[in-house]
Amino acid sequence: MRACALRWGRGGLSLRSGLLLLLIPPFLLALQLLVVGPRLPRVARAGVEEQEIAFSVISIEPERNSRQQESPSRRPGLKEEEEEVEVEDGEKREGARAYEDENEMHSRQLNCSRVLSPGQAQASQPPADSPHWLLCAEDWLLPAADRLCVAYSFSMDGGDAHFLKTVSGLGCEVHSFDPSNSNASGGHLGNSLASNHGDGGVVSQHKMWLEWRAPRKRKQKTRGNLGSVSQTLADIMAALGHHTVHFLYADLLSAEWRVFQNLIESGTLQSVHHLVATVHLQWAGFEVGGTNEEVLRYWFSVLLGLQASGLKLVHSSAGEGHSVLKQTVANGHSSYTLSWANTGR
Repeated sequence: MRACALRWGRGGLSLRSGLLLLLIPPFLLALQLLVVGPRLPRVARAGVEEQEIAFSVISIEPERNSRQQESPSRRPGLKEEEEEVEVEDGEKREGARAYEDENEMHSRQLNCSRVLSPGQAQASQPPADSPHWLLCAEDWLLPAADRLCVAYSFSMDGGDAHFLKTVSGLGCEVHSFDPSNSNASGGHLGNSLASNHGDGGVVSQHKMWLEWRAPRKRKQKTRGNLGSVSQTLADIMAALGHHTVHFLYADLLSAEWRVFQNLIESGTLQSVHHLVATVHLQWAGFEVGGTNEEVLRYWFSVLLGLQASGLKLVHSSAGEGHSVLKQTVANGHSSYTLSWANTGR
């Protein structure tokens, strides 16, 4: 019995490492598979099955009990030999389920015969190369010509220039949010969201950022302070008087995971027709914590939650670097820009 206990003590870390190795490949492969496949000549509007969203519960406390992280919970009367076998079987089942989820994700991809490419406001056939992002330009997915078109962009340092050019060319009312932009309007929410309302093709710039937490009272900050104002997407839409955002671009620098969760849980995602977003994998992300295994499960549950909300993937583009959760992964990338269209509205 003592020998078994020693074997389990020495093998605990290796089992955790083994589980991580089981989880990382399916997660990265799922993202690798999120690439536009063979184009179909026509796209039929698909319904979305209703699905209850359950996010993996993880700890975001600054300190955790390492002994609890590395040791599975014991059930009374369970021998160490039986427990070790059960843990190994559980790992295999978890890995198998991850591959099933990955295949399910790939099956929900949307193939478009006409797309909008970066910087282009005219729909065309999908390009031969792989651009940074694509918007599905099927007629039933685009706003009607006689209706207001609304576009939001959350990005820093001009990374959304091509997106702004595209949606401006469509005649959309465009709002660009960048807390680092010194030319954008500052102040509280009401003042900073008042300019250029209703002007198609004109970009209103706001020194604001996207929040995922519930609204709370914040002290007034100076104009030059980075991120002086932040609000949830629902609050921003309400302040602007918008019920729908037809095109939304988001590069949130690792805050996207919590923002996505907020959009799913609040139901705001139902009001977004097209979403182009970059997901970052170098580290867990803002206010996301836990073991690497828990972080991977959380990320994957968020991606499945986006799909269950009606979003179908149109295109995927890999970013630079090969660091995933601070580990070098040769066949993975540190970020991916994913383009979705909402088929469930």
